[in-house]
Amino acid sequence: MPALRYEAMCHRATTDEISNLEGKMRIRMAALVNTLIAVSLAAGCEDASSPAAPTTLKPEFTASSGGQSTLLGRATFGDPGAETFKVKRITGDWQVEVKAKPAFDLAVQRVVFQPGGQSGWHTHPGPVFIQVVTGVMTFYESDDPECKPIVRSAGEGYLDLGEHAHIARNESGAVAENLVTYFAPPGATLRIDADVPGNCPF
Repeated sequence: MPALRYEAMCHRATTDEISNLEGKMRIRMAALVNTLIAVSLAAGCEDASSPAAPTTLKPEFTASSGGQSTLLGRATFGDPGAETFKVKRITGDWQVEVKAKPAFDLAVQRVVFQPGGQSGWHTHPGPVFIQVVTGVMTFYESDDPECKPIVRSAGEGYLDLGEHAHIARNESGAVAENLVTYFAPPGATLRIDADVPGNCPF
């Protein structure tokens, strides 16, 4: 009988110890979890304020202002019977040749800039021929470190190859009208906004 009572007491004591141990482990585990959460939050805040933390830079596009554009027409030119579209004309000492593979779009646009108006920095998918019909326009190229103005008056033209960003500005005190002819891949967007190049103060 005493032996049986001893075993029951030992069993009861072991159960109590296990219960106490489980309680202590729960407390320690909760403390550990809380500590890990606090460290993680602190690290996250530190990374967010750290200069070395990665940041997402937004492009600084310049929207056009003070101008109105009207698309007068657009058509696709190609030769269904040939891989390359080609036109060549010789008149006396003058000759011209247009070649595209497989075809190209020709678009004509009328653009009127009020005094102080500008196109914003942009590029084109192909060459652009700009005729200044009235007034005076000033053009700037992104690949010119000196940001030299290219001035064109009524009756003069400006050829933009479209390879790098440029901007057109009406820096005169009168309205300027331009007739713009685009050569572009079929269906392509005629204008592509570009980031501010930084070589000019605007």
